[in-house]
Amino acid sequence: MTPEIVRIGTRGSELALWQTHFVRKRLAALFPAATFEIITIRTTGDKILDAPLSKIGDKGLFTKELELALLDGRIDLAVHSLKDVPTVLPGGLTIGAILEREDARDVFIAHPRKAHRRFLELPPNAVVATGSLRRRSQLLNARPELQIVEIRGNLNTRMKRLEESDWDGMILARAGVVRLGWTDRITETLPYDLMLPAVGQGAMTVEIRNDDATILDVVRRLHHEPTAAAVQAERAFLRELEGGCQIPIGAHARVQDDQLTLSAVIGSLDGARVLRGTHRGPRTDAARVGVELAHDLIRQGGNEILDEIRQTP
Repeated sequence: MTPEIVRIGTRGSELALWQTHFVRKRLAALFPAATFEIITIRTTGDKILDAPLSKIGDKGLFTKELELALLDGRIDLAVHSLKDVPTVLPGGLTIGAILEREDARDVFIAHPRKAHRRFLELPPNAVVATGSLRRRSQLLNARPELQIVEIRGNLNTRMKRLEESDWDGMILARAGVVRLGWTDRITETLPYDLMLPAVGQGAMTVEIRNDDATILDVVRRLHHEPTAAAVQAERAFLRELEGGCQIPIGAHARVQDDQLTLSAVIGSLDGARVLRGTHRGPRTDAARVGVELAHDLIRQGGNEILDEIRQTP
């Protein structure tokens, strides 16, 4: 039985609202008799904008307040970017659905008044903006002389800061840029062999209470199994390494027929040491593929890199 009113929790950023309205529209088409209300909740990551994410912790920065609202019954489901969701959920909560993934790659957005359009065209000592340690590590691995500057804020803020700066460009997730209609600003989509994305990047997920069978019946109609298998492998990899979203770890899995291929990277903050690996297996064993690749990179010295990063003040 479908409830008369379903309350959807979301962050208040433009991208979060776009994603939530997308989910709401899908659900309203499936359940026209129900009313789907959107409730906006500010999270820690939205409140603290003057510090790098790596300096304010990495556990649930963009999800904790939404999860508390779920647990105390203020909302019935929460819409997240999956890359923001910790690999271990609070007790009482579960993933109800994972939607079909958008392109998971990162993009280079060149300064509009500079001649270069592509990453490899950047002049020596070029300045590139990113708020991600994962991107910083891989960028410096490819181009050690680059100057990396910190940037945070919503997409409009970042575009304005780029235009007003003398930077050479910035790196963003393609999915968010496309969803908000800024595709024309993309000057290059970065290949996976240069830049592996964050775990879960490009995928949206719906979190619910694990005892709410009624809401599970509603949201599971949105579930996309190939995407779920891919991100399960990525999240198992991250969980095995006990890494958070602010550790230089990247991973991307793809499913073809019944086979899953997972590629991943662990890098030092300065990009001088980067470990890469790939592991394959049946998509029904997605979690095992992720765990085994994590162990492969640990044997190559991955834990030494991560321990060093965790001890960095």
